[in-house]
Amino acid sequence: MMKTKFEITIGSRKLKLQTGDITKVSADAIGNAANSQLRGGGGVDGAIHRAGGRSIMRELDEIRARIGRCPAGDAVVTGAGRLPARWVLHAVGPRYRDGRSGEPEALDSCYRKCLTLADELGAQTVTLPAISTGVYGYPLAEAARVAVTATAQSLAAGPRNVTCVAFVLFGDRTFEAFTLAALAIVPQFR
Repeated sequence: MMKTKFEITIGSRKLKLQTGDITKVSADAIGNAANSQLRGGGGVDGAIHRAGGRSIMRELDEIRARIGRCPAGDAVVTGAGRLPARWVLHAVGPRYRDGRSGEPEALDSCYRKCLTLADELGAQTVTLPAISTGVYGYPLAEAARVAVTATAQSLAAGPRNVTCVAFVLFGDRTFEAFTLAALAIVPQFR
């Protein structure tokens, strides 16, 4: 069972941090750290495809036939297959180079796009991973700051439908980085 270890209230909305397996946490929409080819991969992406089943990839095949690649900073939506969700938000994070090549802006855009899409779908609850922090090499503390800030600002802007966003993080190190980032932004929302 997943346990929320950190929570802040932003207006009437909640931002939570927890550790665990994102594929096992119920939500209306689940965020996925996808690649630009939308073909599945390792890490969170692989776990989502394994747990959700082939229907997710079939939908991505149709999306790819229409749009080709999905650029860093953007996201697309599919159904969730066998996951405990209705939709998957496939967000493409940036590969980290030096932090001065548009990476923060692209990562910020990933999270904002996920929440915009979720809100448009009518989702109330959303789970998100730590996008770009695995093989894409984004330094964890910097990625956490961008992710938490973008998400908190989006929640503060007052989406119509989204009432709770939970970062479901793999491992204590990732959880600690996101907690430090959240503690740093808490004063802005009190």
